[in-house]
Amino acid sequence: MARALINMPRTARKGEVIEIRTLIAHTMESGYRSDAEGRVVPADIIRRFTARYDDEVVFSAELFPAIASNPYLAFSTTATASGTLSFTWEGDRGFVQTESLSLTVT
Repeated sequence: MARALINMPRTARKGEVIEIRTLIAHTMESGYRSDAEGRVVPADIIRRFTARYDDEVVFSAELFPAIASNPYLAFSTTATASGTLSFTWEGDRGFVQTESLSLTVT
């Protein structure tokens, strides 16, 4: 399991735009590099990121081999109601990680 960091407010006023920043520790391998023996190192990247606010997708991104290790993503959404935000990273070799945080809307 990779280490994921998520920075977002825990509370917000209804209608307030909140910024969410995510970072996941994942050594990305493009699939274009060779090892010391000249063999191509297989690709191992995070391919997709999805953020859901109470099961509604509020942000998603397709990632490609040129993405850096430990991908950082930032986006905004509007606080509409108290609920759960879940963040899912999907990648090569069956990699899937989901983290969730609660948001209280006043």
